[in-house]
This record gives sequence, structure tokens and C-alpha cells, in this order.
Amino acid sequence: MTTFSATVPPLEQSRELRTAVPGPQSLALAARRTSAVAGGVSSSSPVYVARASGGVIEDVDGNRLIDLGSGIAVTSVGASAPEVVAAVARQSADFTHTCFMVSPYEEYVAVCEELGRLTPGSHAKRSMLVSSGAEAVENAVKIARRATGRDAVLVLDHAYHGRTNLTMAMTARAMPYKTGFGPFAGEVYRLPTSYPLRDPAGMTGEEAAARAIDVAERTVGADQVAALVVEPVQGEGGFVVPAPGFLPGLARWARAHGIVLVADEVQTGFARTGDMFASEHEGVVPDLLTLAKGIAGGLPLGAVTGRAELMDAVHPGGLGGTFGGNPVACAAALASFEIYRRDDLPAAARAIEATVVPRLRALAAEVPAVAEVRGRGAMLAVELTRPGTLEPDRAAAAQVAAACLSSGVLVLTCGTWGNVLRLLPPLVIDHALLDDALGVLEDALRALPR
Repeated sequence: MTTFSATVPPLEQSRELRTAVPGPQSLALAARRTSAVAGGVSSSSPVYVARASGGVIEDVDGNRLIDLGSGIAVTSVGASAPEVVAAVARQSADFTHTCFMVSPYEEYVAVCEELGRLTPGSHAKRSMLVSSGAEAVENAVKIARRATGRDAVLVLDHAYHGRTNLTMAMTARAMPYKTGFGPFAGEVYRLPTSYPLRDPAGMTGEEAAARAIDVAERTVGADQVAALVVEPVQGEGGFVVPAPGFLPGLARWARAHGIVLVADEVQTGFARTGDMFASEHEGVVPDLLTLAKGIAGGLPLGAVTGRAELMDAVHPGGLGGTFGGNPVACAAALASFEIYRRDDLPAAARAIEATVVPRLRALAAEVPAVAEVRGRGAMLAVELTRPGTLEPDRAAAAQVAAACLSSGVLVLTCGTWGNVLRLLPPLVIDHALLDDALGVLEDALRALPR
């Protein structure tokens, strides 16, 4: 195992290839992996990491790659942010674990206080801390069911909410997330979402909301619904931004019928879309928010934050978990919150959008495979289809991602059909680094068959 001392100099924020990608050391690790790591655990990149800093990953062969994935929107404050590293070191020296349910500590309380201040709405709030986004979603459903006395959970088409049994039921895509893992938890019902590229021409957000509500009322009944769980911008389903009016329409309906509106902001939260939370773009105030990914600078932490009367409806001992709100992860979160504030990272996300979107939309005019460039802030996507159609082109997305990787830029794919390129750069990425990465991406897109 490679180790580095505290005297290792900061990682240069530039792209440099010293070997082919993947290099010999990465290939050697891949060979070791086959006899030790379960085959069901996959990696989208064959590159093995030695160091990461800011917006750059250095692999075990000494190649420096520009990171447009941020560990799936996790290292938003930059990989190995010095403030986060320092906070982790300080907390680790004091204690690494006691279990908040046994011996509580201030760091857990402080994170919950911050979440109450940061999340939308001026109402009284409470929070609970967990270790992952899926765990947060599970607990949000538990809270909603307990508070309402109802069972049904509504989710949207193209949704992704996690890999546990309940969250697999809530997730739309079968492969690779659900196939062969059933039976799934019951009382989960799927509604049509707003997908402007693929909706009937001219459909407004209000009309898409009415369509979803009609399905809910006909097939479930509003009085049976505990929670409506929505991603304000869909993540794994393709970075789908709903038409204006869709989310407010669903929120009004939920409120009118005593349904708990849960915003799954696991991927969209913490400045990623240009506001601290994506719900804020249309003034939607969720009853509960599920949070993770960008919360703690790379350490495993998640949360449910919401209305005090809902959160406190659960009996003592009904919420918790051994590692939830680990003190080291809490320290990292508190340091990350300060970076979001100090450096105005919502504005940084908007600046990334202002740089990336015009360039890629201009390119779309010359690359027929680009069906749409969309997204908000630093959560951006390019959907690829067979030219002249809306038929998803998964192979084209894979080709572009592979071409970028071979040139030293890490780009992720997503989407129900695997045909969407997603861009999730760290919010602190250097402008020159982003410009370099975009040039590589543009070349890869231009190389697609016409």
C-alpha cells in the first residue's frame, strides 16, 4: 500500500500523462482485485488512485487526471481540502467513535444545528445523522410512515434512491441496481415525471404535475400516501431537470392531502446546483430532506433534516445506527460547511454552469448525437442519441467517456439508458483546469460518428 507523509507537496493542479491509461501499476492492481474483490463490485474507471487534491486525481502510475466526477458529487469542496484534512486529524486525535446513542458528543449536535440553519424554510427543524444517502432515504420513509400512520410511498420514473431493499424498490432502473435482488419492499408506487426532452412537445411543468397526480389518485389514493419522494434534479436517471412548475405543483398537492414531501437532495445538495439545495430554485420547501454526498468533504455521512413535528413523531430509540454521525465525519462536515460559506460555493457552481453550458450547446450544433445539454450549476449533462432521433445511444456515451479517460479526464455516465454524460466537477476547480477538461471533452464528442 502506498503511503504519503505530511511533507508530500500539494498535488499540482494540471493534467499530465506519463503512461497509457490505465498504466502498468493500475493493471497490476486490477489483476490482484479479481481474486479478492467481489465481482459484483464494479468500477467505471480502471485507474487506481494514489492521491487526490482539488480537482486532480493522481494514479498509481503517476498520471494526473482532471476529475469531473468528484466521487459522484462528494468532494465538492475539493479532494483532500486542507481544512477538512485538518479537522479530521484534530478529531481523530481526540476520539474516533463512541456511538452517539451510547455516549453523545458535541460534533453531532453542531452538525444538526448547521443543517437546521442551511436547509430551506424558517420552521423549527430537527435532524438525525446516518452514514449514507440510502440510509437517509430509508429513515425518511420510516419517519413519514410513523408521522402519518399511512403506508404508501410515491416515487418518480427515472428515480434513483439507493441500493438497500426499500430504496431498490424506489429506484426505477433495473440493471444493474435491481435485477435478481427481489422481492422488494411493498407499498412503493411510481409516477410519471417531467422529462422535457422526452415529454410531449409543449408540455408544461404544471401539466406534467397534473399527469403524475392523476396517476397517484387513480392507482393509490391520496389518503393512503405517507410520502412523496422526489429528486429536485434527477441524478442517476440522467440529470433530468423538470420543467418549471412541476415540483411546485407536486408540493401543493402533497400539502393539501397531508402527504410528507421528501426532497432527495443526496446528489443535488450542498451548493451543487447553484443554490445550497436544489429545492430552492423554485421556492419549494420540503417537509423532509435526505442528504449525503457533498456534506462532509469525502467522509461517509448522511442526514435527514425536516419539520420538528415530523422528526419528533418517532418514539425514542426508533432512529439511529451504530456509525451514524461518526465524530470524525461530523468534524469534516463542519469544516466543509465553513468552506461553502466562506468561498460562496453556490456562486462558484453558477460560474461553472456559465462556462460549461454555452460551450457545449455551441458544440451541439455541430455534433448531431448531442440531443440536449442540460443541468444546473455544477450538475450538468449531455444526452446522446442516434442522430435525428431520440433513440438513446449508450455506446456513444461509453465511447466519449473512454476517450476522455485515455486523455486524462474522468467523465461519468448515467441515465436510464446509460446514454448521458454527467459532469460533476469540484466546485473549487481551477478555471484553467476546467477549460482544459472541456477541450478534451469537446474533441471526444467531435469524434463521434456523424
